[in-house]
Amino acid sequence: MKVTQFPDRKITIENQSYLYFGGTAYLGLPSHKKFQKILLKNILRWGTTYGSSRNANIKLTAYDEGEQFLANFIGADAALTVSSGMLAGKLVVETIDSITDCFFYLPDTHSALKSHNSLPFYIDGKLNPRLLNTVTERITILTDSVPSFNIEAIDLSILKKISPYKEITLIIDESHSLGILGENGCGIFSTTKYSNVKRKIMLSSLGKSFGLTGGVIAADSEFINLIKSTDSFVSSAGMNPAFVQTIADAKSIYLKQHQKLKKKLAYINSKLIQNINISFNPNYPVIYPRIEGIQNAFHDNKIIVTHFKYANLKEDLHRIVFTANHKKKDLDKIIAILNRYQEDISI
Repeated sequence: MKVTQFPDRKITIENQSYLYFGGTAYLGLPSHKKFQKILLKNILRWGTTYGSSRNANIKLTAYDEGEQFLANFIGADAALTVSSGMLAGKLVVETIDSITDCFFYLPDTHSALKSHNSLPFYIDGKLNPRLLNTVTERITILTDSVPSFNIEAIDLSILKKISPYKEITLIIDESHSLGILGENGCGIFSTTKYSNVKRKIMLSSLGKSFGLTGGVIAADSEFINLIKSTDSFVSSAGMNPAFVQTIADAKSIYLKQHQKLKKKLAYINSKLIQNINISFNPNYPVIYPRIEGIQNAFHDNKIIVTHFKYANLKEDLHRIVFTANHKKKDLDKIIAILNRYQEDISI
């Protein structure tokens, strides 16, 4: 299906209006009027793009302001913006590769964090034996904050069982938690604390909750400076400076939209009948319904959810996404369908 305008809470297809519960604009910012005004003002100030290396002799203050806000918001010593979340992942892995002996990836880790020589964290449901031996080495753990098809932050307490002979770096992809989880949507970076983890690094797309094309890396200042010195960073243009300036200028909007989203989720939680086929976390704006034929019910009621063939899945993916922009009547309509299906199943 092709549409000719941004799919917010409603979209028009072949002159018919549908409710839309898809995408990843969790805070509803791409269509937010005040947010758009701030962005347009910054485009007039900084232009539509700036195709120069961040290490060139001319430095734009937009980056200083936006990155300082992100560092403070995330709870890190320093932050660095780049042109995409995928590039953020590649830069982090490339930089860590020279100072680590082995990578381990947790299940369902995003491809942006994959390394050619990484090993599975689990083997046959148990910790990889290499994580438990007495060989002294530097290891890097790769994980998503909210793994694919999950609705809760990953439990990383298993890290405490890793051998004390391992020097651990933890890399977390927060593309689906930044702006949603944590205080004011700060993510899980600041509250992920384990005494045996020497270094923590987070990365995230900004094109989801934050509504802007780009990516962010947050960590200790030493690591951020390492990233800045890599060939890949030096030879690439930065994130659009108008977008980075908007991050700093729109901070109050992020907080307000996060509060709106929390209220919507609390309302859903008070009305939705839950069972194993439709699980819902009142802190997370996604449902993965596992009910045969539910796509037809959505279509009949002029509702569109994310629906496509996902890698490594036998069946099509159905993903219901709630945003800060949905209205109570929108929620009531989809909740009624979900509740009706669950009542039918229980009969």
